[in-house]
Amino acid sequence: MQNKFRAVSLSHKSAPVEIREIIALDEASIHSILVKLKDFFSITDTLILSTCNRTEIYYAHDLDLSVEIIKLIGVEKGITSIIDYLDFFDVFNNDREAIQHLFKVSMGLEAQVIGDMQISNQVKRAYQASADLNMAGPFLHRLMHTIFFTNKRVVQETAFRDGAASVSYAAVELIGELTSNTYEPRVLLIGLGEIGEDVVKNMVHLPEAKVTVTNRTYSKAHAIALEYGFEVIPFEDAFQAMKEADVIVSSISKTEPFITKAMVNEFAIASYKLLVDLSVPRSIETSVEEVPGVLLYNVDNIQSKASETLEKRIASIPLVEKIIEESIDEFYNWKKEMMVSPTINKFKNALEQIRAEEMERFLKNASETEKAMVEKITKSMMQKILKVPVVQLKAACQRDQADQMIEVLSDLFDLEKEPTNKQP
Repeated sequence: MQNKFRAVSLSHKSAPVEIREIIALDEASIHSILVKLKDFFSITDTLILSTCNRTEIYYAHDLDLSVEIIKLIGVEKGITSIIDYLDFFDVFNNDREAIQHLFKVSMGLEAQVIGDMQISNQVKRAYQASADLNMAGPFLHRLMHTIFFTNKRVVQETAFRDGAASVSYAAVELIGELTSNTYEPRVLLIGLGEIGEDVVKNMVHLPEAKVTVTNRTYSKAHAIALEYGFEVIPFEDAFQAMKEADVIVSSISKTEPFITKAMVNEFAIASYKLLVDLSVPRSIETSVEEVPGVLLYNVDNIQSKASETLEKRIASIPLVEKIIEESIDEFYNWKKEMMVSPTINKFKNALEQIRAEEMERFLKNASETEKAMVEKITKSMMQKILKVPVVQLKAACQRDQADQMIEVLSDLFDLEKEPTNKQP
């Protein structure tokens, strides 16, 4: 029997951003936990997904390892009281529920801004990380490629991915609304990770804004600023630029807050200053809101203004869910056949061993021509003998009745015995 597929999930639905940022895993942590899961539990099908909205571990094992996995996260993150965070995790120990959850996450049904297209690339990177460590077996390979194919169907057959309604687009819509009465608002974008770069691309929707871009790697900031016609400044000049900006969007990756209350207190704020924190862990101290004139938004309280796009996406949900169920049914058909595959192979090997032994017994003095003829005839006979049991076994599998037939075949042909490996 195959191991059950399971999942451990902490997301924006179960935990606020102050908890998610504590649990969030970077690439090095993901690599470390994958290796530990492989070494400690001999798990071969594992996927770790960590974004600003979720940290999830999917794995195949006959035991529920959710508590052990959460403790591993605690060790990796240096959280001595990780047990206190257990209630923030959702655990999926039902095979189909875990698979269905991964489909929904991958399609964007579970995203904070529904249909967020960034999640697709994030899932692909998580899969690549597992594959690089040989932690994706036939089960996970098949599952992920089924998900990728399903994603293509969703794009082609529904309006679920139409328009732009990602978290970054929602942030730009928010900026547009809050600066509507400001002439040529000055917008500073700090950090050009995946979300930061997406914000830059979406700033074209605010043509009146004067946009400045900065990043730790100047060459990256220069290239994207040149592409979109924005100003670029060295990272060390960010503080001065923050003083002058009306809007500061921070998506910088840092374990400690990059923008502090003490820093903001040095700004001369004439009317208002909008701070948008798209980082997890957060890069702006929440206490900056105490500074007069400061408005702070983070990934949890940004509300999407792309109402028309979202309405279309919401209307498409039933069709997306139907496509997902069709894909899951197809995957389960494959999974069921995989369950009987070892028995089929044992059955073939048992018949082949009988054939080979009888060939050796009766053809000792036969010519090469005679041996070739008998070889051809006996192999053809064996294939015909195999055909009906294999077809019936696969059919029983689809009816969820394979266990009894596996047991009968195993008893009839003693399939559990060790093969003699005797060569003809």
